[in-house]
Amino acid sequence: MAERISGADFGDKVLNAETPVLVEFYSDSCVPCKMLSPVLSQLETELSGKLSIYKVNVGYEQELVDRYEVQASPTMIFFRNGAEVSRLRGMTKKPDIIAEFEKLQ
Repeated sequence: MAERISGADFGDKVLNAETPVLVEFYSDSCVPCKMLSPVLSQLETELSGKLSIYKVNVGYEQELVDRYEVQASPTMIFFRNGAEVSRLRGMTKKPDIIAEFEKLQ
């Protein structure tokens, strides 16, 4: 399962990462977020060493929500070399997430 991170460790785990990172901005009450969770867990295993996956709870991390202008849950943001490179919103199928990741290669 993807690790939940906060503003305190966002810089180290996301912005300073050597590999691409996918951050899911989610809410505990979001049904699509709950449906997406097992998909992200599968991707975490399948893409181990190539892509790091983390979760940010929008209910607790308002500063990150504001900084990245997250307006809906789930929102998935891909980062590379400390910068946002792409974004997916809403319930997204596994092949679409993989296709977005492959654009980073």
